Amino acid sequence: MTTEGKLLEEALFEVKRVIVGQDRMVERLFTAILARGHCLLEGVPGVAKTLAAKTLAHVAGGHFARLQFTPDLVPSDITGTRIYRPSQEAFDIEPGPVIANVVLADEINRAPAKVQSALLEVMGEHQVSIGGTTLPVPEPFLVLATQNPIESEGVYRLPEAQRDRFLLKVEVAAPSESEELAILYRMSVDPPSPRRVLTPERLIALQRAADQVFVHHAVAEYAVRLVCSTRELAGPESRLAHGAGPRATLGLVAAARALALLRGRGYVLPKDVGDLAHEVIAHRLVLSFDALADGITPGEIVDEVLTAVQQPRISPRQAAQEAVA
Repeated sequence: MTTEGKLLEEALFEVKRVIVGQDRMVERLFTAILARGHCLLEGVPGVAKTLAAKTLAHVAGGHFARLQFTPDLVPSDITGTRIYRPSQEAFDIEPGPVIANVVLADEINRAPAKVQSALLEVMGEHQVSIGGTTLPVPEPFLVLATQNPIESEGVYRLPEAQRDRFLLKVEVAAPSESEELAILYRMSVDPPSPRRVLTPERLIALQRAADQVFVHHAVAEYAVRLVCSTRELAGPESRLAHGAGPRATLGLVAAARALALLRGRGYVLPKDVGDLAHEVIAHRLVLSFDALADGITPGEIVDEVLTAVQQPRISPRQAAQEAVA
């Protein structure tokens, strides 16, 4: 087993010491951090969204900051502001809490659009502009955001431009009965504490290792066809008002590289791309008014695209596995 594989396995084990079940969510969180992308977790209260983000941040190392979003926040509460220093007779820059390696934006949809948009520059450019001064954020940098989909009072819908900045949007399901029993035994008395496994330097090395994962030309074409199919479906009479943009294609391949490394491979399979299609593409789709009235979800559109676009066969073993399935 490679050094990267051992590190990732140890980090995964530490997160799963705290989080019961939710294997898909944990895998996607590691995928996002290896692919240098941001992740949005959506689920009902109490399904360990915040706990998972805090645990990952502790295991990954570096500086961690939690931002509890509320309706009375202003952009300077996040990015920072200028402060007058009487002793110096000049203004000084006071950086905000967003200057960190891992930023947890808890309940991001509770803040108004102006505050949410304040994150756009730092998420896209890894820098903050305050009073004409640009401050870079430390590397590696990751924003983990959580939101509650069932509340309608005092919450604000995320703008399309900001949703597009998130590499992955993961829907967190409620635990099963057996998992909830395990949660009761594990978390009711003396909850476990994770151990710090990675450092910023190790994490950057793992990200570079993910960049070197091989992507076959047929797999790259498969990712492009998936994303372009959503744009072909969009139109005035369609259920889609707008399809996914090129950022979805770049994110799909980057996330597939990270997922392949996480699964112990140095190459990407078409299945890796298909497994990530929902998390990468669905939140970038804009449904028409008719589709919203009919109760159609973006996930259903992605399912149709996955069915219509056939996965390429790049190895004889893959063809044998499809025949068995």
